Amino acid sequence: MNAREESDEILRVKDLVIDFAGRHRGQIIRAVDGVGFSVQQGETFGIIGESGSGKTTVGRCLVCLIPPTRGQVLHFAQDPFALSASELRRHRRSFQIIFQDPNSALDPRMTILETVREPLDVAGTGTPDERRRKALAMLERVALAPELAHRYPHEISGGQKQRANIARALVLEPRLIVCDEVVAALDVSIQADMLNLFADLQREFALTYVFISHDLRVVAHMSDRVAVMYFGKLVELGPAGALMTAPLHPYSQALLSAEPEPAPARLRNRQRIILKGEIPSALAPPSGCRFHTRCPLAVAECAQREPEWREVAPGRLVACHFVEPAKTVEVGRAGPPRAIGVENAIKS
Repeated sequence: MNAREESDEILRVKDLVIDFAGRHRGQIIRAVDGVGFSVQQGETFGIIGESGSGKTTVGRCLVCLIPPTRGQVLHFAQDPFALSASELRRHRRSFQIIFQDPNSALDPRMTILETVREPLDVAGTGTPDERRRKALAMLERVALAPELAHRYPHEISGGQKQRANIARALVLEPRLIVCDEVVAALDVSIQADMLNLFADLQREFALTYVFISHDLRVVAHMSDRVAVMYFGKLVELGPAGALMTAPLHPYSQALLSAEPEPAPARLRNRQRIILKGEIPSALAPPSGCRFHTRCPLAVAECAQREPEWREVAPGRLVACHFVEPAKTVEVGRAGPPRAIGVENAIKS
């Protein structure tokens, strides 16, 4: 990485491990296991994966809601978890999160205006009248009519609630926002408007996004680069267009094949890849490659040796024994997934 890239880096995650205590004494659930990536200023970085893959846990750690068990999360090359409590409160204003459920994210006892103004009240910036005017201006910017400011959450729609959550995140003028499944709970009819709003706000406020979703279409539309998570680990990372066109990891291929195509069945050129086998238990993760219990390409070595996280093409990283450098996997074809260079991938 050159000096310019380092200066543009807003976020770096190094070997991140996050453990939670299980129900019984001594039980440990490893939700995130050795994740690492970086995010540049002004970029939209996508994280996709099934429910339970650990993507939301990563997102919460990025904004300091969950401390890492091991590893580091660096904001502008600084470890926020090493700051004092008062320093961390000030620092976190620049790193905000928008949650999936707009209903539970709002206090039912507070009006929309009070909710958006609350971060400014806590920060103690400006006079009460200045804070009120700034909150009203932000509500207007996210297309909420002034008459909605004095309503309570139960008096507005789901889309309007999420716009209020966006206004609350923006009011502190953050540098990075983690968007955790921000359109998953909304009607399909308003998802596009919400995504366009995010794009407009990014240009206007010079924002950086970490966009978390299980919806490949949403992530591909919004992101510059995409990381694919499975069972607490990254299995692939690369430019959004390249990953959507030619995914390298078998899990990424399966996710892409599950996306609905807006065409009659007779015109579809992509065959669905059905993953078989049981999803492993978080209390007893499989050895070797985490995906080998469901992978259609798995061989004995996959259970014995964990694949190396490596760059196989410029900007494209993958953790799979079957992917060789500078080669890609064809997608949109009939038939089951096919490994590239299988005959040379398994080393004796």
